[in-house]
Amino acid sequence: MLNVFTLSNGRLFQEEIESLEELSKFLPIWVDLEDPTPEEKRWVKQYYGLSIPEDATDDDIEESARFYEEDNGELHIRSDFLVADFDESRQARVAFILNNVNQQLRSHGVLFSIHEETVPAFRLLRMRARRMPGLLDDAKDVLLALLDGDAEYCADTLEGVYDALEAAGKKVLDGNVGDEVAGEVLATIARQEDMNGRVRRNVMDTRRAVSFLMRSKMLDAEQFEEARQIMRDIDSLDSHTTFLFDKINFLMDATVGFININQNKIIKLFSVASVALLPPTLVASLYGMNFKLMPELEWQYGYAWALGLMAVSALLPMWYFRRKGWLK
Repeated sequence: MLNVFTLSNGRLFQEEIESLEELSKFLPIWVDLEDPTPEEKRWVKQYYGLSIPEDATDDDIEESARFYEEDNGELHIRSDFLVADFDESRQARVAFILNNVNQQLRSHGVLFSIHEETVPAFRLLRMRARRMPGLLDDAKDVLLALLDGDAEYCADTLEGVYDALEAAGKKVLDGNVGDEVAGEVLATIARQEDMNGRVRRNVMDTRRAVSFLMRSKMLDAEQFEEARQIMRDIDSLDSHTTFLFDKINFLMDATVGFININQNKIIKLFSVASVALLPPTLVASLYGMNFKLMPELEWQYGYAWALGLMAVSALLPMWYFRRKGWLK
């Protein structure tokens, strides 16, 4: 899918391109290629003179090759954007190319973005730019706004992680943590820990992208200050992810502790039962070994006496354990 974005009266307008002729009708500041076809790449190369690298969105690209500037002034940035679904959280690799495409557009240039799937931060920027005139002035503003939108999306995701951990914490702190509840809590903790880790990795990548822009000396004073604000927001997210990691560890330890308590209760019952059955076992053993003076040969109540003695020897320890509170 090929979309171009133009500025009109301070607002960002989106146009979906379906032919090369349509592409020539607009003077965009942002060209977005989502899962582009070879034909769409050919249109971009033919009209803008831009060759999109084949490995633009590869995940195995070397870290040192993710941020660089070409001799012709093209700025290449490959950054990860968070995609947080309910069932799965992941990073979507986005390749940015900031390019001055011709003399007519040289005043602000054009930002090209290439990605394989829909990115929430992109959708957030489109909605904001329609409602807030004057939010964007050039392609560099678009790039900074996208990175800022990714940081804000990470912040919203962390709020969701905190809410999920709060709900799990209430189940744990209620005290009635059975095996089923413990399993649900551990599953929730595992999902949120994975989400929190991905957010932390994502903000680290966003920090590197913003830092590269600041070092490139392509930003004016206002844009540089905006980049510094994004860096401060990212620093606050780092401290919050650390707090969430501590909370996850606490809930994990508490849940595992309740699981151990439940297992200890089961082991205690087996231990009490085995101790209580030792006296009747001893009586039965002594009775079975006494071949010379077997009660049933001289006393008709011998069997009843032996069975009664075994029952009393079993009940007395159980009564004692109950009185001590060991059976609760």
